[in-house]
Amino acid sequence: MAAKIADSLGVTLDYLVKDGEYERIDNETLKKLKEIQHLDPENKSHVFATIDAFIKAAKLKSIAAL
Repeated sequence: MAAKIADSLGVTLDYLVKDGEYERIDNETLKKLKEIQHLDPENKSHVFATIDAFIKAAKLKSIAAL
């Protein structure tokens, strides 16, 4: 029932339960994270390494813009 309420409001259950602690995480991202959890350890490691590379590149880009 709570999941249906969260979906209809376009928020996550965490947002409803934890006063918006995770309000910036959209449902699409959460769905992808759940799918990643089901990958085998090697593939999961590759996914996280790729994400880490994009995050580092974005941080370096923002530092270079200063």
